[in-house]
Amino acid sequence: MISELYPLKFKPIPQYRIWGGNKLNQILPKESQIENLGEIWCLSGITENVSVVENGDLKGKNLNEIIDTFQGKLLGKKVWGKFGNDFPLLIKFIDAAEPLSVQVHPNDEQAKRLHNSFGKSEMWYIMDAEKDAELIIGFENGITKKDYSEHLKNETLEDILHKVIVEKGDAVYIPAGRVHAIGRRIVLAEIQQTSDITYRIYDYNRIDKDGKKRELHTEMALDAIDFNPIENIKTDYSKKENEFSELINSPYFTTQIFEGNESVQMNSNDEFKIYVCTEGNVKFKTENSEIGLKKYECLLMPAEISDYEIIPENNSTLIEVKVP
Repeated sequence: MISELYPLKFKPIPQYRIWGGNKLNQILPKESQIENLGEIWCLSGITENVSVVENGDLKGKNLNEIIDTFQGKLLGKKVWGKFGNDFPLLIKFIDAAEPLSVQVHPNDEQAKRLHNSFGKSEMWYIMDAEKDAELIIGFENGITKKDYSEHLKNETLEDILHKVIVEKGDAVYIPAGRVHAIGRRIVLAEIQQTSDITYRIYDYNRIDKDGKKRELHTEMALDAIDFNPIENIKTDYSKKENEFSELINSPYFTTQIFEGNESVQMNSNDEFKIYVCTEGNVKFKTENSEIGLKKYECLLMPAEISDYEIIPENNSTLIEVKVP
């Protein structure tokens, strides 16, 4: 019987993607490395891809099992009361060697009605990007539903997509309903609602490994797309060395960013927190445990651990994630 919780790390879940690269293979054992490794899911409650603990006495237990066992001690009373056993977040690392499909995700209402799922709002933190690498975010201003339908019919959708050049350290929030795509030569961390629902609207006429074009979801996407103009694509944030600073604040998750090489004392405030390492190496020290975290890894800090210390081993960058 486990009497107390401790900082939890989970086995990475590799995902083949037609557009994937090979940069994420560095965190996998050789026997688990694959070609076109597009994504590593480092914390997931998605059915058939539920994360499994890889450290400590709970090693081998999956996320759903430990939520069922520890409930509010793991998630915090507020989050447990709202979500129960449904873990609300999914954390990924993405390596796009080639562009992803142009896509959109449903909001909570549409996702519940059609898929019995959460919607999918998400954020990206750019960890690496080659010169002039681009994201697609929304449409050029003034594009209407009618305009979109005409361009889709005429196969000229690329003419109206809004592109933005990104670099390491950029952060972007993508609410459900916003058309988007990751361009080639970008590596990023993705924080999102727990959902694996994607409506693909354009895929560059790409052929998959079975010699077929991938399915498009034109009608469902049309109902999901938000055509309102977008004012600010990149999130404007400031860093304070050796302190956590606000990064993105959404109705589904809030994130803070830390960059530095000095230790910092933390308090859980009865809410679980996820730490995503995007650069360097850090240690997490509690009263009874100590564990390391490196680039391309994440850690779940249980709500019942009231006090802990984060100790960078070199100049490191962490994103802290919690549910508001």
